[in-house]
Amino acid sequence: MTAVITGMGLLSPVGRGAAATFDALTSGTSGLTRPPEGHPARESLEVAGLLPEIDPRTVATGPETRVLDRIVVLALLAAADALADAGIEVGRDVDPERAGVIVGGVGGLSTLEAQVVARAARGRAAVSPYLLTGILPNMPAARIAITHGIRGYSSSVGTACASGAQAVADAVRLIRAGEADVVLCGASEAPLFPTFADTFGNARALARGWADPTEASRPFDRRRNGFVLAEGAALLVLERAEHAAARGATGYAEIVGYGTTTDAYHPTAPRPDGAGAAECMRRALATGNVTSGDVGYVNAHGTGTRLGDVAETTALARVFGDGGVPVSSTKALTGHLLGASGVVEAAACALALGAGLLPPTYHLDDPDPACPADHVRGRARATGTDFALTNSFGFGGQNVSLLLRRTTGGKGRDRWTSGE
Repeated sequence: MTAVITGMGLLSPVGRGAAATFDALTSGTSGLTRPPEGHPARESLEVAGLLPEIDPRTVATGPETRVLDRIVVLALLAAADALADAGIEVGRDVDPERAGVIVGGVGGLSTLEAQVVARAARGRAAVSPYLLTGILPNMPAARIAITHGIRGYSSSVGTACASGAQAVADAVRLIRAGEADVVLCGASEAPLFPTFADTFGNARALARGWADPTEASRPFDRRRNGFVLAEGAALLVLERAEHAAARGATGYAEIVGYGTTTDAYHPTAPRPDGAGAAECMRRALATGNVTSGDVGYVNAHGTGTRLGDVAETTALARVFGDGGVPVSSTKALTGHLLGASGVVEAAACALALGAGLLPPTYHLDDPDPACPADHVRGRARATGTDFALTNSFGFGGQNVSLLLRRTTGGKGRDRWTSGE
């Protein structure tokens, strides 16, 4: 069975929705800035990828609006956008028992931090009875299921920065196994609070010292010095192709292959030889029944860290040969949305296939000789390829690759003009 993307709900620093996101990624509109006065992470982050403030009352009513963690608010907004984009109302367009939801992410750690601080300052009575439902990583999926009446498979995924891509891979499995007709899948992350930012900062993993914050994220560039932490949510509606056709729906692209592997090497560092990541990509190609020569674009994990970019380049060479496939990292504009990044990037691949236009890596002014590749940089590149691959790698050695195929006459095909 084929899984097709029929809806997208994207909330990232570069915009909301498919059109705004792809326009930003191909025109060079950055979502990176300095946290403003009053932002809780202003003292911890020199630069970040931020979303506008969102009133929880847009997704909930009553006392709950005071206790919903931001990850839940973002997830609910992304889910509503994705279902609306797909033209799906659960119970009308899909059997609730045949609909599922899988949402990855770190969990509501900002709620935990706030509650620990409150307890330290005011004692046990300050701890909210809603703490548990604020921090549990399954709450975004659970809240989505409650809101939309989804009564099939529901779960959360915790594979660090690979979580969202892993959620998509798991959704493909459900559909291929015949266990679901429609699955909402992706991730929601809200990491811009002091303690979480400080752990990355003290590890010297974050970009620093840039006069212009929009230039701080520089994947594969010789001057890169870390990633830019960002927040956001991205959910896709994956639908069994026959189910979509029966209701007259078209899709952005098909997800025809996936690969998952574990480096079994180090808690935070990637394997320098890229073996685990390379095997992951090979598995995605194998499950999609295509060869490396069929793939015309890779959206790299490409966070802008010294070790990560080199290891991924090494892995790409093992699969595609030196410079064997056009590569770019859209994190130059979005920053790193942790688990949600992989879903934004899968959406970017789908939109690129539909538009025949590859988004470049911006700020790749001086490519690192240790990262030789056919980098798409400076401006978007026209393409006629039918296949694109996206990589997501997480702490613990978690590797996920998703293989997408262009759909004939799919959504977005005529929304952008190739090569412009």
